[in-house]
Amino acid sequence: MTTERISTQRPRARGFAGRLNSLGKAILITLLVVFAGFPVYWMLATSLGTEESLYRSPQPLLPELRNIGQWGDVLTEVPILRWLGNSLVIAAGTTILSLVLAIMAAYALSRYRFHGRGVAGFIFFSTQMLPEALIIVPLYAVFAGAGLLNSHWGLVLADTAFVMPVSMFIIKSGIDKIPYEIEESARIDGASRLRILFTIVLPLVKPSIAAAAVIAFFDAWNEFMFANTFISDSAIWPASVGLASFLGQFYTPMNVVMLCALLFALPAVVFFLWAQRGIVSGLTAGSVKG
Repeated sequence: MTTERISTQRPRARGFAGRLNSLGKAILITLLVVFAGFPVYWMLATSLGTEESLYRSPQPLLPELRNIGQWGDVLTEVPILRWLGNSLVIAAGTTILSLVLAIMAAYALSRYRFHGRGVAGFIFFSTQMLPEALIIVPLYAVFAGAGLLNSHWGLVLADTAFVMPVSMFIIKSGIDKIPYEIEESARIDGASRLRILFTIVLPLVKPSIAAAAVIAFFDAWNEFMFANTFISDSAIWPASVGLASFLGQFYTPMNVVMLCALLFALPAVVFFLWAQRGIVSGLTAGSVKG
C-alpha cells in the first residue's frame, strides 16, 4: 500500500517541477526579449516624439502615435531611402565578391597540397591584425590614382579585402570536415574539380557559407570609416555616413535621427532573423574539427 502511494506521488511531484521549470524558462526568455527589444522600442517612441516632448522631463514612455504624420515629412526631406539603397548595393556587392573569392581560396587551401600553403594561410590571417585606420591613408592614395574615390566599387573592394579572409576560414573549416573519399568517387566518374566543387562540396557546406555571408553583409552594412573617407558626394553616401551627418555641434534632431536609425537597423534585424539557423549551424560546424 505504501509503495503504491509513493509511486502515485512521484509523477505529480515531477509534473509540478517540470511546470515550475517551464515557467522559469518562460519568464527568463520574456525578460531577455524585453531587454533586447527595448532599444528598438525606444527608437520608435523617440521617432514619434516632437522636439518639445523629447526635451522635457520626463520623456513620454509611450509612442505618440498622433505624430506619425511627421514620418512622411522626414522621408520627404531626408534621402534616407536613397542612402539605404546605397548601403544595400555596397553590402550585396561585398557579400557576393567575398564569397566567390573565399570559396575558391578555401577549397584550394583545404584540398590542394603545395609549397607555401601554410604561408598563404598565415598571410590571410595576418590581414586581421591590421586596423582599418592604419592603412586608410595609403589606401586613399591608391584609390585616388585608380579613380575609385566617390564610387561604390571602391568601398566594395575595401570591405572585401577585410572580410574575405574571415569568410575563407569559416568555409575552409566546413570543407575540412567533408570526407575526401566523396570527391575521389566523383573524380573516378570523370567529374572535374569545378563540377565537384559546385555540385558536391558547396551543398554540403551551405551552413558555413550562410555564416560567412551574414558576417560579410553585416561588416559592409555597418562600415563607416572607409565610406566616410572615400565618399564625399552625399548622393552616394551609405546610410551609416548619412546618419552621422545629422550630428551637429549645437543641434541634433533626435526624432529624425531615431527614425533613420530605426530604418537602418530593421533590414539587418530581419536578415539576421531569417538566417539565424544557418548562422548557428555554420559557426558550430566551423568551430569543431572532426
